[in-house]
Amino acid sequence: MGQEIERKYLVKNDAWRNEVASSSRFLQAYIAVAADRSVRVRIMDDEKAKLTIKIGSELLSRSEFEYEIPLADAKDMAAGATGIVLDKTRFNVEHQGYTWEVDVYEGVYNGLVVAEVELQSETERPPIPDWIGDDVTGDRRYSNAVMANQDLSRELLDGLPPATR
Repeated sequence: MGQEIERKYLVKNDAWRNEVASSSRFLQAYIAVAADRSVRVRIMDDEKAKLTIKIGSELLSRSEFEYEIPLADAKDMAAGATGIVLDKTRFNVEHQGYTWEVDVYEGVYNGLVVAEVELQSETERPPIPDWIGDDVTGDRRYSNAVMANQDLSRELLDGLPPATR
């Protein structure tokens, strides 16, 4: 069992693009979602896939189990997804010893840009890049499981400044 500890932020401008180390296109589909757990399948660059189970109601820290699965199985599972299949490109950005994962959404959430950073402990405070905006770690609206099962696109996108769209 792994423990996922991460903080999530809105991205306020495109300055992060100068620091991109790598990127990958994701299709992310939720197979089952409850208040304190989710099962998702993620297809990366249409080449490989992972099945992930997250358990815990806290968004900062949860148990996470992740397994590589055959691509064909992932596509079959995604076809039976609940709600919206999320479409995003993840950019890995190195900043002062931390890898920030910047997700640029397409489809229903086109224009939404968020960044996550994985931590070793809940009290760890990484150096915050200038392009990072509000901390939305505890805001369930920015949970991918919630976004996939409730169309929050207007709510999440309407209040964002043009630089983040």
